Amino acid sequence: MVKKVLVLGTGLVGRPMALDLANDPHLEVGVADYSATALQPFAAENIRTHQADLTDPTALTLLIGQYDLFINAVPGAIGFGVLKQLAASGKKIVDIAFYPENPFDLQDIAQSSGSVVVCDMGVAPGMSHLLSGYAASKLSHTHKILIYVGGLPVVRTLPWEYKAVFSPSDVIEEYTRVARLVENGRMVEKEALSESEMIDFEGIGTLEAFNSDGLRSLVTTLNADYMAEKTLRYPGHIDKIKLLKQIGFFDEKPVILDGKSVIPLEFTKKLLFNDWKLQTAEEDLTVMRIIVEGIDATHTKKRYSFDLTDYYDAKSGIHSMARTTGYAATAVLRLLAKGLWTEPGIHLPEMLGKSEETVAFILKRLEERGIVYHQKKEILA
Repeated sequence: MVKKVLVLGTGLVGRPMALDLANDPHLEVGVADYSATALQPFAAENIRTHQADLTDPTALTLLIGQYDLFINAVPGAIGFGVLKQLAASGKKIVDIAFYPENPFDLQDIAQSSGSVVVCDMGVAPGMSHLLSGYAASKLSHTHKILIYVGGLPVVRTLPWEYKAVFSPSDVIEEYTRVARLVENGRMVEKEALSESEMIDFEGIGTLEAFNSDGLRSLVTTLNADYMAEKTLRYPGHIDKIKLLKQIGFFDEKPVILDGKSVIPLEFTKKLLFNDWKLQTAEEDLTVMRIIVEGIDATHTKKRYSFDLTDYYDAKSGIHSMARTTGYAATAVLRLLAKGLWTEPGIHLPEMLGKSEETVAFILKRLEERGIVYHQKKEILA
């Protein structure tokens, strides 16, 4: 039986997800977006298009009635509102909108309607949380969960040696928002860019890592003595960002320039947009390392590690960050479509990670698309 899937949002990740799902003979795929221009490339791909204002409840209700499963990939500013209406539909949903609101505020709505919702299912958050949850489920006590992750250009160009698939606003927020970590089993806050260290990655070389606020739900859903997520960049990048920060380029308080009020942060975003924008055919890479250590039921000290290095796919023209994020979401969409995860309510990747069969299913779907997480289990002295 063919099931109908609607991808809401046609941004950088929306297109790869729709194309991936459209290759499945058991799925009929549609995409929805406010922009007619953004929808045009889908016309030749046997993908149904819907131009709609997804913030309009009436328009969204009409779309919901036509499909069985959904991927919510709209901008974060409207993501929670869209998910709230989807959760009330009784349908199956994968959510990668990455909004600031707490998805568990929709738990009662989803459970009452019978909706099965998996939130934050990208690469990080997403696979980082799934694999952390998987490893932690093998331990009776978790000492450490440490996640290193970054998206980088393959070609390093001065002065920044950095390009982003996301907007400068999102990147700068990563550099300015307080980072939440867990130390001695308690949540603590530290300045972003703090506690930098150098890490070697095979085939890439040495990268620098710094504290950033990427743990999100892990702070409350998993128990560990120590937990942190660190962002990866080419060496030297941190010092340049710290200099901008110290001078005041990230300040939100207006300054007067030639009699006009100017917000330094907005001015900085404008200047950096072209320098940091990853161009259409510009090659990028995604690198991630997850380390989980603890003691199992036999009091044996163990370390689980997962390494990912993924590159831009020149054949399809799809960036690595879009591949690693989008295909994680489509893997879980297929999991829901096959009825392999059926419990109504709001779920996070680390919850799915407790099921070995579920993790194996997702990793296999990713491997089929050339995204391989290299796993290692060690017994520590």
